[in-house]
Amino acid sequence: MNQFRIKRYQAQDFELWNAFVSKAKNATFLFYRDFMEYHKDRFDDYSLLIFKNDKLIALLPANYKDKVLYSHQGLTYGGLLVEPKTKFEVVFNIFKALLEWLSFEGISTLNIKLLPTIYTALPNDEVLYLMFLLHADLYRRDALSVINLKSPITFSKSRVEGCKRAKKHELIIKEVDTFDAFWNIILIPNLSEKHHASPVHSLEEITLLKSKFPQNIRQFNVYQGQNLVAGTTVFVTDHVAHSQYISGNVLKNEIGSLDVLHAHLIETVFKDKLYFDFGTSNENVGKHINKGLQFWKEGFGARTIIQDFYTLETKTFKALEDVFI
Repeated sequence: MNQFRIKRYQAQDFELWNAFVSKAKNATFLFYRDFMEYHKDRFDDYSLLIFKNDKLIALLPANYKDKVLYSHQGLTYGGLLVEPKTKFEVVFNIFKALLEWLSFEGISTLNIKLLPTIYTALPNDEVLYLMFLLHADLYRRDALSVINLKSPITFSKSRVEGCKRAKKHELIIKEVDTFDAFWNIILIPNLSEKHHASPVHSLEEITLLKSKFPQNIRQFNVYQGQNLVAGTTVFVTDHVAHSQYISGNVLKNEIGSLDVLHAHLIETVFKDKLYFDFGTSNENVGKHINKGLQFWKEGFGARTIIQDFYTLETKTFKALEDVFI
C-alpha cells in the first residue's frame, strides 16, 4: 500500500476530480462533481482519490452509511475510474491498496456497483475479475433492456401498430428545454398513483442538472393538439442514450404515444449512438421483473445485459497476495 496515497475528496479537489473524469476510460457525466453534488445533503460523500508518486491515477465515487462504504448511492452506476492506458496489474494493485486502506480506516465493508459494459468503448472488467478473486457476494443483479443501434432488431407488430395509432391521432413530438409540464402533469401524478413514489430527481434538481449538462439531459414530449400526453427524459453519454424517465397519460396504449416517441428516438434522434438503454424492469433488488414493462421494451428490439452489485469485507485484501505467478 505504501506506493499509493489515498485521500477523501474535499472541495479543493473539484477541478482535479473533474479533469480526471474527463479522460477516464469508464466515466460518464454522472461522475462530474456538478452532478454528484446536486443531492449532497442526502449522502455523506466519501469519494476517494488514489495517487501514485503524487500523480492521480484513480477515483472511487462513494458515500458512507452505517459503517459501510458504497459506490455512490446517488448514482446509477459506479466502480473504480481509471485512465485508458491503465493496465490490469495496476488496477489490481490499486484495488488491493484501496481495500487495505479502508480496513485500516475502520471501514469493514465495501458495496460496489459496476458500470454496465455499454457505457465504455474499452474493456472494463478488471474489477469484476477481482470480485471473483475476493469471493465477493453478488447481492443484486439488474437486467437492463438495451438496443444495439448498429445491429437493430425489427420492431414487433405491437410497437408498429402503436406507431400507426399515434399517426392516426396526429401526435406531435417536440424536444423542450423545461421539465415543468412533464413533471407536474404526467410524471409526478403517475408515480404517486401507481407506485406511491416520487421521481428520484425533484423538478428543481433536474432543472439544475439540465443547466449544468444541457447536452446530456434532454426532454422529449408528445402532444395531442395542445395537450401533453407523454414524455421521456433522456440521459445522453458518449455511446448511450438512456431513458431515465418514461411516462404517459391513461391513453398511452390507446393512442400509441410512448411507442411513437421511442421509435422516433431510436430511429432518428439517437440513431448514431451505439446503444439505446431503456434501463431495468426489475423490482425487489433484481429478483423480480415487471413482465409487461419488459415486453414493451423488447418490442423495440431491446435485449438483456446485466449490471452487478457486490459486497465484500475490506480485510479480504489479503486474498490478493499471491495471484501473479
